[in-house]
Amino acid sequence: MTDKDKDDIKLIKKAAQSILKDEIKHLNIVSPVALKLLRLSNDDNTKIESLSQLIETEPVLAAKILNQVNSVAYALPTKITSINRAVSMLGFSTVRQLALTLQFHSKLTQQNSTKSFDLLFFWQHCLYVALLSRRIAVALKYPDPDLVYTGGLIHDIGKVVLENHGRVTYSDFIASIGNNKHSTQEQERSFFGITHTDMGHVFCLEWQLPASVTAIVACHHNQPTETSRFAEFKTEIAIVAFANYIAWIQGIGSANYDSHPTLQSALLQTLGIDRLNLETLLQQVDQDMQSTQEFYDTHLPGLTTLRATLVKATINLSQISEAKAFTADTSNRKSSCLTAPHHSLNPKDFIPRTLEALQDEFSFDRSMMFMIDPKRRCLIASYWWPKSILPTELQPFEVDISGISGLLLNCLRAKKAVIINAKTEPGNSIIQRLKTTEFIAIPVLHHNNLVGLLYADNSLSEKPMHEQLLPEIMPIAYELGIAMFNAKQYGQEKKHAQLDHLTQLFNKRMVNNFLVETFQEDASILANIAVGFIDIDKFKLLNDNCGHQAGDDALKIVADILRHSIRPGDFIGRYGGEEFLFVLKNTNEAGAKGYAERIRSEIERRGKILSQRFHGQIMTVSIGVAMYSPRYGRYADMIEAADQAMYRAKNEGRNRVVLLSDKK
Repeated sequence: MTDKDKDDIKLIKKAAQSILKDEIKHLNIVSPVALKLLRLSNDDNTKIESLSQLIETEPVLAAKILNQVNSVAYALPTKITSINRAVSMLGFSTVRQLALTLQFHSKLTQQNSTKSFDLLFFWQHCLYVALLSRRIAVALKYPDPDLVYTGGLIHDIGKVVLENHGRVTYSDFIASIGNNKHSTQEQERSFFGITHTDMGHVFCLEWQLPASVTAIVACHHNQPTETSRFAEFKTEIAIVAFANYIAWIQGIGSANYDSHPTLQSALLQTLGIDRLNLETLLQQVDQDMQSTQEFYDTHLPGLTTLRATLVKATINLSQISEAKAFTADTSNRKSSCLTAPHHSLNPKDFIPRTLEALQDEFSFDRSMMFMIDPKRRCLIASYWWPKSILPTELQPFEVDISGISGLLLNCLRAKKAVIINAKTEPGNSIIQRLKTTEFIAIPVLHHNNLVGLLYADNSLSEKPMHEQLLPEIMPIAYELGIAMFNAKQYGQEKKHAQLDHLTQLFNKRMVNNFLVETFQEDASILANIAVGFIDIDKFKLLNDNCGHQAGDDALKIVADILRHSIRPGDFIGRYGGEEFLFVLKNTNEAGAKGYAERIRSEIERRGKILSQRFHGQIMTVSIGVAMYSPRYGRYADMIEAADQAMYRAKNEGRNRVVLLSDKK
């Protein structure tokens, strides 16, 4: 473990301890027997006698194991009364699996929670993920299916810790997010100051569990990078993560609320899911779950429930995809780039100009730039020249990477320019769709990483393509790769310069820029402008009593509420310290005050939920609102008016909204 890893773990433990009611070492999350079973799962030297002795210390567990071995499923000629013999008959793996599952079932279902976080529902999810993980491991010939079963069973243990031992519970978290479709991990970090994977990671270390199981718990939502200390366990992590995803889309999530795990491309590459017969796997797990239902006498979701939840999940994913597409479009409009050879700050400018230059220099009939979409695994014709060459019916023109073969596949893999001809590759999808006889394909690289593909053909003139063209075009592709990388870097830097690093809202400079532009509008538009000034009440006291980390968390929570409350076209930003500012367009006094009141009410509601986390202090805000008036000659005058209204709200008792025109 590197020094950085050790520092990261210290920070996670510190964050975990701040949200828990008691010291980590004093919390009784699982029984001592369950901990021993977890440790046995990776001990190749464990003897059947050791497992038998452990089971014999738990009468209920021993009775269950004996009942199982004497059931009609095994049809033994004589009754088994010895635990040691039962373990021998059933096999070490089966008995350890039954014993471990029973321990978690007993712990999690001893009370049927009526809260938002239902422990029985949660246990069903963990069991399904464990069973499916084991089946996937067997299908992939992974050498230790028991290990991934264990990882699957406890992968979400951090949620149980938060529910049963947090200053604020996981039920409180679920109640707070409502219909928010954003990443659960992001929302957890905003709400608790830590994610359930971080919390689970802390307890795996506390319990001294095998590194592979710890890796599954810590990374099942994000595949580890090559430099991560968990990189060697990426297969185990991928198996459980995939099982977690399959469980969710069938309605067997860890909690009964809308959220979705991410299915990363790196995960699919690690598993190679083409090797899996999903239909057979799901049938096997259905049978496993049915047997478990009989074993524990527990009701599990029926087919109708699963179908309904699957439809709901699909709708949810569609909404998320649409939202991401909108966000991507917006960022592309705002992003810009710089590279000397292209003399432009916008890829929508320099890429078409590069294609035009190619046509002028080499007399191609048409050229295109294919961008790579790694998530959808396809090439997308994003730019073309001349602009009229791509018929409407071919827009957007996409090529599925999984269907690429022949020379084009070699071009992408070997990163070498090629000429592809219809005579040698008549089945090439690009040749067929673009109705050409041959084309040039040139990889666009940066630091030997593929970022795009240049295409050119002579479909109209039918002039032949010559191999000597390729080395002449490669430098252009090289410069284009630099330009595209710089575009991305510049866009990230520009975005970073516009945002407050803590809250990820626009910073004060961007607030001022927005108001400068707004005050240049016509008087008819300005008449419907409102500015609101928000200040967190008793913020210094919260910082002093709870620490600066809690203060930062409070700022992020308020920012999150503001971010999800703003209307399209309006503006929100952090003005400094514990102060935020919003600008509303096309509104009136009633609308502006109503908007501010909704923000104040939601922050108060969230503050009550989090009061234990903030040592009994309820987080509230005071808001001052000013409507535009011709007497405000500058935007700074309007901010000053909203600031005065906010101070009136403070003086009148805090946790309230004051509209300036209410108090002349």
